Amino acid sequence: MHRKIKRFIAIIAIGTLLASLATGFYWSLRFMRTTGITPGFIAQLVFDDGIALKSSGSRTNVLILGAAGGDHEGADLTDTMMVLSVDAQKKSVALISIPRDTWSDTLKDKVNSAYHYGEEKSAKGGGMVLAKVVVEDVIGMPIHYGLLIDFSGFKKIIDVLGGVDVNVTRAFTDNEYPIAGKERDTCPGDPTNRCVYESIHFDEGRQHMNGDVALKYARSRHAEGEEGSDFARSRRQQDIMIALKDKIVHPTRWFSFDRLTALPKILDDATDTDMNFGELATVGKWFIKTKESEVKKIAFDALLVEPPVYLYAGRYVLVPLASWDSIHTYLRTLVLGE
Repeated sequence: MHRKIKRFIAIIAIGTLLASLATGFYWSLRFMRTTGITPGFIAQLVFDDGIALKSSGSRTNVLILGAAGGDHEGADLTDTMMVLSVDAQKKSVALISIPRDTWSDTLKDKVNSAYHYGEEKSAKGGGMVLAKVVVEDVIGMPIHYGLLIDFSGFKKIIDVLGGVDVNVTRAFTDNEYPIAGKERDTCPGDPTNRCVYESIHFDEGRQHMNGDVALKYARSRHAEGEEGSDFARSRRQQDIMIALKDKIVHPTRWFSFDRLTALPKILDDATDTDMNFGELATVGKWFIKTKESEVKKIAFDALLVEPPVYLYAGRYVLVPLASWDSIHTYLRTLVLGE
């Protein structure tokens, strides 16, 4: 009897082990199918160039969008718009900033409203589809992928990495930076509505920024002089991207097990993308491995002009100084070397 009990326990143990292995195998296959992460991919990412990406020739273009998020009006307007362009053969990387007030003939509105209209009129994912189409019209190059990051997630990503070091090229003060959470507040007795704003200031020079400070640096648009322009803000957003890249490429400055395990959850909660994890990791590898001095930071503000507001229902917008074709030629020359 004692022997039979031992045999029975052994059978149960073996059955449980086999069931666990089968379950683990099933979930491993599902995980690999969903994310694109396989043992082969990990080997490719570490020792080679990662997985194959959608591209035109050897160049892959990713539209990066930043939105405030939340439930207030304008929460899904993408005030940050840039294109990360990676050439796997030439090993070149470019960042193209798109001014948020650029007029879109397709939308009959500013380009930063494309994601909003797409989400409003289509099923989930329509915002990214429309934003990619509109930006393709603006830059004259195909957009292969899109990545949206909400501002709260942006702050968490920087904080979990321990902050970033940014070189502030010009000091500025913004006395009308909107306070998060007060978008719908009123200020009784104050016609200027000052209670919804705070004053922020940045000195010139290299500064360490946590997520909250980095977001203010990237979003500020009401400083006096040059730094109050949309073009200056686009340049600062590029600075943050480069600083973030520099932090990631030096893991000794931020690595810990807790940070590493927290990062995937933060990224998942904060982003909306049409890339699987394998594609995202491959693009990220190309961006991260490129030296800061070799990343082309491109803007085309000199080719834009502010037309009379009465032509656009009283709105401030930006249109080509000459033509869209001239902007397309300018960008292709810088990005593609044509």
